[in-house]
Parts: sequence; structure tokens; C-alpha cells
Amino acid sequence: MDHAEQRRAVVAHYDHRAPTYDDSALHRGLVEQVADLVDELVGRTLDGPADGAAPHVLDVATGTGLALRSLAGRRPDWRLLGVDLSPGMLARARTALPRAGLLRADTGALPLPDGSVDVLTCVTALHLLADPDAALAEWARVLRPGGLVVTATFGPPAAPAPPSPAPPRGPQGFVRRHEPYRTAAGVTAALAPHGLEVVLHRTWRHGDDVLLLCAALRSGPRSAPPPPSP
Repeated sequence: MDHAEQRRAVVAHYDHRAPTYDDSALHRGLVEQVADLVDELVGRTLDGPADGAAPHVLDVATGTGLALRSLAGRRPDWRLLGVDLSPGMLARARTALPRAGLLRADTGALPLPDGSVDVLTCVTALHLLADPDAALAEWARVLRPGGLVVTATFGPPAAPAPPSPAPPRGPQGFVRRHEPYRTAAGVTAALAPHGLEVVLHRTWRHGDDVLLLCAALRSGPRSAPPPPSP
């Protein structure tokens, strides 16, 4: 399956799921865990934007905007932006988040300037990306030095599947590449070549599902704020 076929299959699947996606207790509970971690780390390890403005948060593969909704409830002053390829999911997000910026865009070609994002989140979408390296390079490009990334991925299943020479393809016809992101070591290995250093990880359980949350910081010196005008 090439990249274009993967994108089309994923979009068709999530357009179909959009009306009921928010019904999942796992999805609703997980975004609260992600928001908890973002809240904790913005206060503890992340300096505010150099210009003193509220942090600019980007949620990639935002879906119905669940993660942004959780953050908006906690931090109403933050500037929120979500991108997704599914028109059906974005329609739901726009209804729930009238003040957020929501764009139909590929995570491998983000329509944002370099270094314009302070916090980037990606919740259970890494395994769906058609070109993960291109997407991670884009995350690093749009994130400012010292900026924060928080990911949520599926940990090892209770009964691991036998090894397969190819990533499993779901009944919807697209490939799910869970294996590279099931452990903190795997997420670290994926992010490190793009200058994203994992600094914290934790797990969260929901029934039989184990979710892995990782936080990473964008390497590089932070730009100093411009001097005041004379």
C-alpha cells in the first residue's frame, strides 16, 4: 500500500466513525491523561513563549478535537490549532471548538511557519501515518527549540500476536504500524533522529488496553525575545 492509498483508506474509515467516535470511554479518558501531562510539563519544564503570549498548541491528527477540548477547559487562554485529514472528524471538531483553528492538512506537510508551535500533541495516531519520518520531521520543524511534544500510543497487547513480516492491515484496508511505538524505547528511537528527546514516559490502563504516554523536548537553544523598541 502506497502513501496515497493509506491516506485515502484512513480518511474513509474515520469519516465513517466520526458520528460515534466520542462515545468511546477509552478516547475520552485518554485525552484527560494527555492534558494532565501537558499541564504538568508546561508548568514544570517548558518556558512560556519568548514573546510572553499564551502557548500555541498544535494537535496533529486531532480527529473530533477531544484533546483540544480537554486543554481548552483547563487553559482557556491558550491558542489551539488542530489538523486532520478527515472532513467528517473535523466537522465534529468545529462544532465542539468554535474558537480553535482547525485545518484539513497532512501531518507530513503542515501549513505552519518554522518554530511557531510551543506544544504539539498526537494521540493514538502515530501508527496510522502514511510516512512517519516525514511527519516527525514536520513536527520538529514547526516546534520551537525547547518546545514540548506529547504522544499517546498503544502499548504491548495482553496476548502479543505472532511476528509478521509486514505490518497488519485492518479490515478497513489500511495498515496499522503499532510495533515501533509500543515501548518508550521505540518512541525514543523514532523521535531522536528529529531532535526530539523523550524526557518522561508513563502508562495508563483502560480495561485490557495499555496506553503509553511519552513527553519529548525539541533540542536546540531557545531564541531570546527581541529587545524592546527604543
